[in-house]
Amino acid sequence: MPNSDNTFGTHNKQTKIISQEDDGSTTLTVFANVDAAKTFFFTDEALAVLDETCTILEWALVNDGNGDATKLKSTFAFGTKGDPSIAVEDDWAGQYNSRKTQLIDKGTGFWTKTQADANDKAIKINFADSSDHLV
Repeated sequence: MPNSDNTFGTHNKQTKIISQEDDGSTTLTVFANVDAAKTFFFTDEALAVLDETCTILEWALVNDGNGDATKLKSTFAFGTKGDPSIAVEDDWAGQYNSRKTQLIDKGTGFWTKTQADANDKAIKINFADSSDHLV
């Protein structure tokens, strides 16, 4: 569950659609629910970072051109602690960035191993920005 730190508003709102690369060589995974899609793309540690640092975090399945739920949509934004003396890297968005980097650097990973190369760069998935936010 996301944090509730919205006293000073939320910032950096983004919506991404994460999809499997459809290169014709493999069958795409069809998801039964949002949780199945989240665990397909992200490690448990990555999902914990998202839950702890995001103030807005909504997920939804998206159907492909065949009507199959093969994509995951996420809208997220970060609150702020509101104290101007707090360093940018200690606010919620900064914590997200640094904790994501720590997971990658220590080898835990952000993407599931089936979705990442040896350097934990996302592979065989595509990201699309969307202005159609879930919230």
